[in-house]
Amino acid sequence: MREMPFAKITVIGVGLIGGSFAKGLKEAGLAQTVFGFGHNESNLKKAVALGIVDAYSTDIETAVQDSDLILLSVPLGVMKSLLLQMKPYLKEGVIITDAGSAKGSVIAAVESVFGTVPANFVPGHPIAGKERSGVEAAEASLFIDHRVILTPLETTSIEAIQQVTQLWQVLGANVESMSAQQHDEIFAATSHLPHLLAFSLVDMLNEHQELGNVFPYTAGGFRDFTRIASSDAIMWRDISIENSTAIVKWLKQYQSKITALTEMVENRDSEALQQLFVNAKQARDKHIK
Repeated sequence: MREMPFAKITVIGVGLIGGSFAKGLKEAGLAQTVFGFGHNESNLKKAVALGIVDAYSTDIETAVQDSDLILLSVPLGVMKSLLLQMKPYLKEGVIITDAGSAKGSVIAAVESVFGTVPANFVPGHPIAGKERSGVEAAEASLFIDHRVILTPLETTSIEAIQQVTQLWQVLGANVESMSAQQHDEIFAATSHLPHLLAFSLVDMLNEHQELGNVFPYTAGGFRDFTRIASSDAIMWRDISIENSTAIVKWLKQYQSKITALTEMVENRDSEALQQLFVNAKQARDKHIK
């Protein structure tokens, strides 16, 4: 197994997740050099000034050459083109991992570029974040007591899995593994669906023709539920496209639930409404602390 600290770790996409990963690596001494890559040079300069990365480049060859490990923390929609740019300059044996929210599409992009999924590619997804995005929001403690899901293939190197696992664990994360298909189904239902519902509700009520500006009158419930509608629009556009099959499945299931709820309210079915609310409360109280 490769000894730590790594000589060079490259973070591609120095925003909230990539920046927090980089900052955590630096503070834990897990790399001699933490290198950042992106197209926004002012953002990268800020990352150096904030102590998030040691150095940066807007040139992909400079960024990935001689790197021992690369984290791809970019929108899903640019994953394939980025891999194509990186491919000629990768050091033999480099470990590549990612932070994408839909694993099937990432694996498909990797397979398309390399012809097969390299043994040292470890698909991953840190389950952490904030409404604020960008390098200014990065913090080394972001992953503490949060899950990181790895979705390795049967052909993925055990050593590469162990190395990626160890990095996340040092950053305080709880690392689990599952198949890409299971991951995409679970997060379509528990993350992607709620985000789409929040975006849709806020969009529906924005400057509503009948109600006008309702937002000054919103209380805690509305604000808690729609908080995630402040998330990055490009990221969620890409997630919706790249995990569309699973998301559509759960949108349709929720749609049928809304239809049933509409009928309960319309029919003033107090017993059915109370039972639904009791069931939901008991489930949440039991499973979410």
